[in-house]
Amino acid sequence: MTTPTLTPTIAAEAPTTTLVSSHFDALARALDHARRHADHLESWGRELANRLKAGRHLLVAGNGGSAAEAQHLTAELVGRYREDRAAYSAISLHAESSSVTAIGNDYGFDQVFARQVRAHARAGDIVLLLSTSGGSPNLLEAARAAEESGATSWALTGPGPNPLARLCDDAICLDGASPHVQECQLAAIHAVCEVFDACVGKEPQS
Repeated sequence: MTTPTLTPTIAAEAPTTTLVSSHFDALARALDHARRHADHLESWGRELANRLKAGRHLLVAGNGGSAAEAQHLTAELVGRYREDRAAYSAISLHAESSSVTAIGNDYGFDQVFARQVRAHARAGDIVLLLSTSGGSPNLLEAARAAEESGATSWALTGPGPNPLARLCDDAICLDGASPHVQECQLAAIHAVCEVFDACVGKEPQS
């Protein structure tokens, strides 16, 4: 018996190139908007350098992709960005997994960052909160805790105005859809690190 020859069915090719190009086009527009905050980001880098050189601390938090960007920043400061230099105090609150789960279990998820801010933040410290929506309840509570602690609160968010930007002492609101806001967050973080490193130089930490 002859086995019939089967002609493979070729699926219609998905327009992946168009999707990728569209993504990069939208990102380029978001980065163009982010460029408007260049002076503001430079001021953050200088202020952060001044505070950390004086022995203050940076506390950072975010949810999801913003958590990843927040932890990226703390790694650059505790480790290094480009050239070797002193290590500086920067803590990612969401990375404290035992604290996050204990606080979430005992006090609710809205308090997972706020309680850590109350524990660690002191006057002169900076609490940086990253959010694409600007409306995450746990970040809003963290901003309130920063105010109670006498720390300075900064927000790096998606389009404004939004509740987190209004609640913090200072804010940079990036325009674009959530994926592109997160990508611009990384660019903004690296820009701050460029300024930070230029300000601290290679001097040993006091």
